[in-house]
Amino acid sequence: MELLGFIILLSCLVVGVRYGGLGLAAVSGIGIVFFVFVIGLAPGKPPISVMLTIMAVVTCSGFLQASKGLDVMLKYAEKFLRKNPKQITILAPMTTWFLTMLCGTGHVVYTMFPIIYDIAIKQNIRPERPMAVASVASQMGICASPASVAVVSTIAMLANTSHPFGVAQLLAVSIPSTFAGVVVAGLWSLRRGKDLSKDEDFQARLKDPEQRAYIYEDQGKNIADVELPASAYKATFIFLIGIAAIALFGSFPKELLPYVPNSKDILAPLSMTPTIQMSMLVIAAIILLVCKVKVSDVTNGSVFKSGMVAVVSVYGVAWMAETYFGAYLPGFKKTLGSIVMQYPWTYAIVLFLISKLVNSQAAALAIVVPMALSVGVHPLIIVSFISACYGYFVLPTYPSDLACIGFDRSGTTRIGKYVINHSFIIPGFIGIATGCCVGYCLAHLFY
Repeated sequence: MELLGFIILLSCLVVGVRYGGLGLAAVSGIGIVFFVFVIGLAPGKPPISVMLTIMAVVTCSGFLQASKGLDVMLKYAEKFLRKNPKQITILAPMTTWFLTMLCGTGHVVYTMFPIIYDIAIKQNIRPERPMAVASVASQMGICASPASVAVVSTIAMLANTSHPFGVAQLLAVSIPSTFAGVVVAGLWSLRRGKDLSKDEDFQARLKDPEQRAYIYEDQGKNIADVELPASAYKATFIFLIGIAAIALFGSFPKELLPYVPNSKDILAPLSMTPTIQMSMLVIAAIILLVCKVKVSDVTNGSVFKSGMVAVVSVYGVAWMAETYFGAYLPGFKKTLGSIVMQYPWTYAIVLFLISKLVNSQAAALAIVVPMALSVGVHPLIIVSFISACYGYFVLPTYPSDLACIGFDRSGTTRIGKYVINHSFIIPGFIGIATGCCVGYCLAHLFY
């Protein structure tokens, strides 16, 4: 029954992911019903604290987008890239990584793709070089952002362990490790593929006047030239100050946070989980009141919609995983626990594979971290290998990768004949491998 349950679990993940986040949550319900009504397992507990944290973060990010605060960040990013066009292959991934780190979402990359393409093609640089690694970097930045669902949910899950990590502690590992992965992947991309002058396929396309015009067509008005209202700059300032305040709370909880009774009725500093939730709602409220944001614009924005889908997805997937793994915990402690203790890097492999199955960093962490903690994996290992939660680049099915292919009019960013040999796979593996190695060293050096 244990093996049958595992097959059902994987089947629900594989089938559900084909229908997106909401579909994944719905199909996970089939798995829960099977475990409870057929096998006879007790239903697990949904990760309520994680879901509430995600909702608070998504609400705050939604208000930032509705106030055009995100556009402010994009405007300065474009100015930076256009001032340094010849270094686009290195600077583009750094920029998309940094934007994601600030905003907590990789959705900002869609606006950057036409800018990166326009700069690359005008400099006669193969667009695949900066564009593919920029797509990868935008997703790696999620683990470096104090406003991302992946980071805040990990902090929430580690809050009640023997070695809880604050925001600043986790970011002290994840920021340099993911950034190192982005830089190494960018350096590798400098020489990837043929130069445009030596690419037979590209040169053949240029012989067609219509294709040539399409490839070199002006991408339209630059974001840098768009005039934004003063309220957008105010919203950006409020958001960044709020994120800095959360980092300070996490760094100095004993000095800055109020003391409240914990589960053992002992006075202790307020946990970072409710602190993050309250802080995010307050930031959203200040943006709402100061910048006169329309609430309807928040709910209609892409950030809010995708974030709420993530909440439902985590709800279904994590509940299903908790039901299965919680029931067979003793067996897993004997097998998985001993393997991970002896070979810590195997945790990274499990996290990486689950991420590919569920196409979500937050959902992968929601599944793997509680399981790992239950079998005795030290929180230090979880923090060391947080970069491994990005594994969905293996197959080019993620929206950002598909959008990247669509924005590259030169056709150099593409899916290969054998599907697996696409433009993102090598930069992705280089970035994740580097991030895990650097993260492991930093975590053990700092803590």
